[in-house]
Amino acid sequence: MRSFLFGLVLAVGCGVAESEPVTPPAHTSDGGAGGEPAGGGAPVDLPKPFEARVLYLTITDRFTNGDPANDFVGDAACTDPDDPIKFHGGDFAGLRSRLDYLQELGVGAVWMTPVYEQTGPHNAQCGYHGYWARYQESGVIGLEPKLGTDADLEAWITEAHRRDVVVIADMIVNHAGRGAPIVSERPDWLHDLATCAALGDPVVYCPLNGLPDFAQENPEVAAYLTSISTAMLSRFAFDGVRMDTAKHVLRAYFEDDWIPAVRGVRNDLFLLAEVFDESGPGALEPLLEAGFDSATGFPLRRGLIQAFAQGGSLDQVASRAQQSVDQLGLERANRLVNFLDNHDVPRFASEMPGTLSDAERTQRYRMALVALFTLPGIPQLYYGDELGMVGVWPENRRDMPPWAWTAETRDGSFDGYLGNPQETFALVAALASLRNAEPALYAGSYAELWRPNGSARNVFGFFRSHGDGRVIVLFNNGATAAADLSMKIQDNPGIEPADKAALSAATLDIVVQVGDGQLAIADGMLTVSLGPKSALVSVVR
Repeated sequence: MRSFLFGLVLAVGCGVAESEPVTPPAHTSDGGAGGEPAGGGAPVDLPKPFEARVLYLTITDRFTNGDPANDFVGDAACTDPDDPIKFHGGDFAGLRSRLDYLQELGVGAVWMTPVYEQTGPHNAQCGYHGYWARYQESGVIGLEPKLGTDADLEAWITEAHRRDVVVIADMIVNHAGRGAPIVSERPDWLHDLATCAALGDPVVYCPLNGLPDFAQENPEVAAYLTSISTAMLSRFAFDGVRMDTAKHVLRAYFEDDWIPAVRGVRNDLFLLAEVFDESGPGALEPLLEAGFDSATGFPLRRGLIQAFAQGGSLDQVASRAQQSVDQLGLERANRLVNFLDNHDVPRFASEMPGTLSDAERTQRYRMALVALFTLPGIPQLYYGDELGMVGVWPENRRDMPPWAWTAETRDGSFDGYLGNPQETFALVAALASLRNAEPALYAGSYAELWRPNGSARNVFGFFRSHGDGRVIVLFNNGATAAADLSMKIQDNPGIEPADKAALSAATLDIVVQVGDGQLAIADGMLTVSLGPKSALVSVVR
């Protein structure tokens, strides 16, 4: 396998105050409480758009244990580092201590799983993941004490901001945690499983996996939920919100209540809606139309799995990428959050047939990473992706390994990881550096150069352009070489005249490569030869 290199040189204590509960301000119809956050420093004055940032999802409890003193606070029975469904000790202090690592990787935004105090245990499981919020009628929800204090969260956000890393909060308005006090205090605020389907779409009105489901159509419930969100955003200087289970919530609640209210706290928040639907970009449109800036790219992920993980046609990727641009428009397509895996699905590497060799699985995985960073959309890494971590639930949520943090300790072979993790880390860092440097990859146009169209040549290529920046990306997903392919440049209707002129006298510089390949431009055509299971990214000089 040919190596890959792209230059990357990038440039972390804990508060001891008792954690204070988050108390909501009075909710008002004109957008809730305004003003600057009380903690965590000022939000970042973005020197670059959010689209230019690489997003990193971490389950705080599984990343790094920065303060062992908080491991057993609260319900001590919920902490057991050897139990995959209980708390392991990761915390805000741990996140802060790993900012060097995140910056070495090229991360510009961190999405944290929810920080609310959790309910539990339930069936021996505890809310280490953050999605079992301890909602109660008073509207006062503290931070999960096992993650740290208010001062710890503020210190993490402040240091992240100092390094130009933005922090995304994860919030839930669809449901409460299992056994949360609100269930017995206000049962009238929740949908009844026996009658919910009569209200309308069961996806919206009925409980998800048995979780207590809020009735946002009730104005009292809507005001309660929104005030908790605005309280959190007023207290801590988060730069955006990822809204959990957004498609299970009444669209009108977001459009008329929640979004205006949180933008009343800070109008430049980046709002990301989780839409767990692989059918196509049309499934994302309702939340984008409601006012979210972005949505989760589950449709593209399915194409990436079918093509790279399962060895299928690259038509699956080409079609889904083109659909996003055609249906949503280029600007929205460039803001979708794309990913190979997250905490709710198997690790991408575990979607591959188990009969493949480690070398084959590694090659497929690295090709998929190239696609993730170069197709329209914001690339989201899930902690451990940069190391080739494998696993299905609950192993898809295991701890970051102790050897992860330096190049020397990452260099080798480890059970549960593809290939050499240091090589995978270097590839991800190279892709992040390239993306940070090339606006064509985060704000650029998109034009197909080649797709299989059902043929045996399982090749896919595309061109991206923004200003004077131009990038060509190519893949061969076949088991044999694809030699001397001729791709139209001058006669390609998707390429603008200025780009055609620039390409006619261009020098092509391969900056990231997995496997073997070469390309050249002459007489209005791009000539390409690619080795089996290969990918390359070329900058047009």
